[in-house]
Amino acid sequence: MKNIVILISGRGSNMEAIVRACQAEGWSGRIAAIISNRPDAAGLKFAASHDIATAVVDHKAFPDRDSFDAALAQVIDGFSPDLVVLAGFMRILTPGFVKRYAGRMLNIHPSLLPCFPGLHTHEAALAMGVKVHGATVHFVTADLDHGPIVLQAIIDVRQDDTPDLLAGRLLAQEHTIYPRAVRWFVEGRLSIEDGVVRVSPDESQLVIGVNAREAA
Repeated sequence: MKNIVILISGRGSNMEAIVRACQAEGWSGRIAAIISNRPDAAGLKFAASHDIATAVVDHKAFPDRDSFDAALAQVIDGFSPDLVVLAGFMRILTPGFVKRYAGRMLNIHPSLLPCFPGLHTHEAALAMGVKVHGATVHFVTADLDHGPIVLQAIIDVRQDDTPDLLAGRLLAQEHTIYPRAVRWFVEGRLSIEDGVVRVSPDESQLVIGVNAREAA
């Protein structure tokens, strides 16, 4: 039984999707804890309502990133994690922290990496006039929003899209691919070969969302 620790900063809708999938699909793993850097994070209430342990490590209580990350790691390790999942955790992690959980920490980013790393991905996609947009689940490395890609989802971009419309339509796909990627890890199906993630037995690592015009 693998232990999963999820880090959030707010509502954590991807965290909710992972929790629900774990319970509904009967994974050979459990959500051991939900940890937030913000004591007012709404996702903590969701976790408590599902009898999941919670903890808060308030980044404002620490003078620098190194000391915060050290305290955070101590709390995480108290739950003996096999996997650490970043689900809307809005802190840049130090290289030492990332190294500590190398090969067992996942993140989801709202773009088709390596395109549009960082913030404001939907605005950037629209400004560049791309015709498809998407989300990427990847292993975390010291390079921000980089790392071996586990799974991606794509949606089409409409001429009348706004950043909010695009984000909302993409979020539904995030709720599909993130639980799937976590389940693959729990099942021991992921390997990294020369920086490329493989799934065994073979399964598509791309999810194509419903065409926006058909869904309208």
